[in-house]
Amino acid sequence: MNDNLVQALNEQMNFEFYSAHVYLAMAAYCSSESLDGFANFFLVQAEEERFHAMKLYKYINDRRGRVTLAALPEPKNSYESMLDVFEHGYKHEQQNTQKFYHLADLALDAREHATIHFLKWFIDEQVEEEALFDGVIQKLKRIERDSNAFYMLDSEFAKRSFTAPAE
Repeated sequence: MNDNLVQALNEQMNFEFYSAHVYLAMAAYCSSESLDGFANFFLVQAEEERFHAMKLYKYINDRRGRVTLAALPEPKNSYESMLDVFEHGYKHEQQNTQKFYHLADLALDAREHATIHFLKWFIDEQVEEEALFDGVIQKLKRIERDSNAFYMLDSEFAKRSFTAPAE
């Protein structure tokens, strides 16, 4: 792989670690609001993002690239509401999708077919991530002030877990 592609893969890996940090901060906010199910939702998201980062880490090493870790920016720690939390999460996922598109464009320009194939998994994953956040946002908008529905959603998220996909 050329140096530009290795650097871009490292940047994406670090962004995935940052994403885990963002979702951990969101979980902490939810916990502070005594919304343990929503907190669990974001703890699972954080775990998923660390899995993505390590998948990139392994790929860079497998291709004899040099992994470089960067400092993580401070994530947003306060929100106005659960809708605000999920809207920020959705924007974050959209940003991540654009980063993967850019990375795929770099791989395509470099005619780096193995990397193009590798990135397809992440691009498919981003479709699922954006749909997940958008779906929760739509539910939150529908239930608005219905506290029963809100707490039912909180209970549903308490059952969410992460299982790494088979390679």
